[in-house]
Amino acid sequence: MKIYSVFDKEFAEYGKVMTGIDCAELIAAMQETPAPDDVIYVPSDAKLEQLPVFQALTEKGFGGIPIQLGYCNGTNRLLNGLEYHRSSEINVACTDLILLLGREQDIEADGRYDTAKVMAFRVPAGTVIEVYATTLHYAPCGIDGAKFRCVVVLPRDTNLDLEHKPSDEGEDKLLFARNKWLVAHPDAHIEGAFEGMYGENLSV
Repeated sequence: MKIYSVFDKEFAEYGKVMTGIDCAELIAAMQETPAPDDVIYVPSDAKLEQLPVFQALTEKGFGGIPIQLGYCNGTNRLLNGLEYHRSSEINVACTDLILLLGREQDIEADGRYDTAKVMAFRVPAGTVIEVYATTLHYAPCGIDGAKFRCVVVLPRDTNLDLEHKPSDEGEDKLLFARNKWLVAHPDAHIEGAFEGMYGENLSV
């Protein structure tokens, strides 16, 4: 699999590199967050949200709506699944990492998705990116098996447990959590997820 950079023109379809937000203090604080041998995702971290950059991300990143600032850390090399939201997501790479990305437009009418359409992008440490709402994404991958740390900023309550039971029809069958639609690979065995992904469970 070819690995592009988020600074390559190919990334423009999936997101953009953001400038003008100083994340140095946030990246330093992220070094105190756990990075296990698997993957941990924390939607909202109260300590990180007390940093001054939280206000900048609220205003410059999301136009003033309520947001949450958390992280996805750990060890990963597999695709496993792809999710999307009704909103953009901001990521701050605290280590070098790789994102495996696709397009919501390529999800087939029955909810299936061909992993051959996935593209890989390297995000250098210190880079801030916006991942567009129509971009399929999931947990980052480390470089050469190394652990990764990635800040995840989203509208408040995204990825929390649903308060209603979605139907099994149409897009509803992909709804996995609040503001989170997920297509999983059968090899990943993600409990409760729609296993609509076919093709290789890609590895980097």
